[in-house]
Amino acid sequence: MKLEDFDFNLPESFIAQEPIKDRSKSRLLVLNKTSGAIEHKIFEDIISYIEPGDCLVLNNTKVIPARLNGYRKKTQGKIEMLLLKPVDVDTWEVLVKPGRKARKGDQILFGHGRLIAKILDDTDFGGRIVSFTYDTSFKKIINELGQMPTPPYIKKILKDKNRYQTVYAKTYGSSAAPTAGLHFTQELLEKIRSKGISTAFITLHVGLGTFRPVIVENIEEHKMHTEYYEISKDASEKINFTKQSGGKIYAVGTTSTRTLETASNIKGEIKPCRGWSDIFIYPGYNFKVIDGLITNFHLPKSTLIMLVCAFAGREKVFKAYKEAISEGYKFFSFGDAMLLM
Repeated sequence: MKLEDFDFNLPESFIAQEPIKDRSKSRLLVLNKTSGAIEHKIFEDIISYIEPGDCLVLNNTKVIPARLNGYRKKTQGKIEMLLLKPVDVDTWEVLVKPGRKARKGDQILFGHGRLIAKILDDTDFGGRIVSFTYDTSFKKIINELGQMPTPPYIKKILKDKNRYQTVYAKTYGSSAAPTAGLHFTQELLEKIRSKGISTAFITLHVGLGTFRPVIVENIEEHKMHTEYYEISKDASEKINFTKQSGGKIYAVGTTSTRTLETASNIKGEIKPCRGWSDIFIYPGYNFKVIDGLITNFHLPKSTLIMLVCAFAGREKVFKAYKEAISEGYKFFSFGDAMLLM
């Protein structure tokens, strides 16, 4: 399967630069993956498509202010660092820009030396391993010095950091938001529960997989970066009960999808677990757990659009994307949503 099969042209004006005022008023494209039928709705209408006895699975990861701006101690040259995941106490995998100026042994200073990163080694994906020293708790100083790691295609400065968090964000540690969940409000979640739909919260800390482009011509050769996940006893019991009772599982986002498909057995059953996922889902994959997918519109040639195509079929997905563009939908992190069912 070729990378070019997942390419499409998107004018820059279609990329949402900021979130809308009311999260649940985003537009919603509903795609029937069997018939290919398309409907145009508002996100809060999603409640009319999910039935009592179904289960909504949401990723409760919380984004850390993972982007740090500092300078090399030796030369005073500017350095940008993006935290990816912890390796050990005070040791992290990071991305560094410009990478050629961040060599082993270098010290990078942030906040006039309140936080110092020493580069220990390179990684096989072009990042660095660094150790941090600081004058207070790590979480506190990152919250003070760090910026929200919004993607590079978003040019506007985010005024309210909470708009790059889901309203149910809880478990601190992600380098990017699970953006499909940004459309939910607490009010909408309460309406969903009142209808008899259960909600199960799982965790996957989004890492390099979100930022790393696919560069190989044959997509089967692409290797995903590992990301940490956890599924609790409560969440696994809700998911298993739903499936055993004949209900449907709706994954909110590609992160929830990858977590469920990583953790399930061949029968689609989930046990309480934690670990590292490097699952790469592309057309031909046999889904074991999910029956429906709530997601945003994704970048061309990305692993995310490949997952969506695996779930609903490439031709149907690309037809839906074409219609979304003709109807003026907004794309990517702060854009509109899709329901595939």
